[in-house]
Amino acid sequence: MKRVWGSVCVVLCLALVTAACGTSGSAGEAIVIKAGIGLNEDHPQGQALNRFKEIVEEKSGGRIQVRPYFSAQLGDDLKMTEALQAGVQEVTIPSTSPLVGIVPEFGIFDLPFVFDEEEEADAVLDGPLGQKILDKLPEHGLVGLTYWENGYRNLTNSRRPVKRAEDFRGLKIRTMQTDVHLDAFKALGSNPTPMPFSEVFTALESGTVDGQENPLATIVSNKFYEVQEYLSLTEHVYTPFVFLVSKSFWDRLSPEDQQLIREAAIEAGKYERELNRKANAEALEELKKQGIKINEVSPEEREKMKQIIQPVIEKYRKKLGEDLVKELFEEVEKARNR
Repeated sequence: MKRVWGSVCVVLCLALVTAACGTSGSAGEAIVIKAGIGLNEDHPQGQALNRFKEIVEEKSGGRIQVRPYFSAQLGDDLKMTEALQAGVQEVTIPSTSPLVGIVPEFGIFDLPFVFDEEEEADAVLDGPLGQKILDKLPEHGLVGLTYWENGYRNLTNSRRPVKRAEDFRGLKIRTMQTDVHLDAFKALGSNPTPMPFSEVFTALESGTVDGQENPLATIVSNKFYEVQEYLSLTEHVYTPFVFLVSKSFWDRLSPEDQQLIREAAIEAGKYERELNRKANAEALEELKKQGIKINEVSPEEREKMKQIIQPVIEKYRKKLGEDLVKELFEEVEKARNR
């Protein structure tokens, strides 16, 4: 019996090695890419992941296969990122915010009220500053190929309209797991509660939290309007997604396959930005139809919010690095004046 069991173990080990070798290697070998995201397939990010799959499989003649997993089937952003570092998953596309614990410099994109227009964000993310931060990933077992768009974050809640800075007081708001967001919402007088995205709907439905903040397309695709009464167009933070690849997987690829995958990620990313901007405009109309009460935030109140949060920005200017934050605002100013 021991001899039989030992033989089975050998066979299983060989099968695992063969399977691992079948996921990467020189041009000509079959490759399988497990690509997981937290959002659902209908979201612009989900649609763009399917577009990435189409591009890769078409350009590789089917030799490279992409298996997409949606709605946090493989875990939340942090768990999937850790899976990439461990070499058991190949691709994920999280918001930059959960990555701050790995590369603190990603925190510059959590600073409130930085970008006035999406095009300013494009210029910064696709320019030297965006690349400089991506270059910090390989030492942590990750490779960043490009940035996609999550978008401007807006506030929903079930208690009252939020039109003024004072209206934030006492609201229990789910935020992403990042210190900049926590400190900013505390400064406004609310009670920020970090939790994984996959838990948000249930927390809103049960009253564990009063509200949450996300881009409009995310609010619609996850039907938060079913458990939220008010939407405030705060646009307080612009959040990017970052296209991540496992470094252990990447290093086993041929240069030709690396180039193919990089180009596919960039092409699908452009498609995702277009979809996302269109989806956000359509989402606002859909939210009106669903009966959620929508209020604008006046320029004067936005400025007031900025002033209240200014000490938080100064705190993180020091923590993130004076030079890096200065470079960010210089690049934004350049983009603004083009």
